[in-house]
Amino acid sequence: MKTKYIIGIIAAIVFVYIAVMSFDSTEISYADFGDAKQKGKIVQIIGSWDKEVPYKYDSENNKFYFSMIDEKGNKANIVANGGKPNNFDIAPMVVIKGQYEGEKFVAKEILTKCPSKYEGQADDLKGKQLYN
Repeated sequence: MKTKYIIGIIAAIVFVYIAVMSFDSTEISYADFGDAKQKGKIVQIIGSWDKEVPYKYDSENNKFYFSMIDEKGNKANIVANGGKPNNFDIAPMVVIKGQYEGEKFVAKEILTKCPSKYEGQADDLKGKQLYN
């Protein structure tokens, strides 16, 4: 075989390896608060706003604080950069993406589920495992 072909094949294998490793490191899995604390990496958590604890917005630092209950019933205090998301007050479900930093969960992203889409289903979904 010619040297050019050998070098080309080796380069292709290296590029495929880098692509696979890149994809694996950017994969974000679903978890609950207990798993998120153990994993120590960025995860997504499905749950709902704990309405017994009022949310707070710190305008000086542009931080939004609230308490959330995951689908297993675990509670955690959340801090996020930015303001309160749209529909936060009425959303039946909230998905946060972030990780624990010490004892607090820092959300990089907060997604609220539109209540009209889940009308009549929110109570059916409470307490059920929503991910694998």
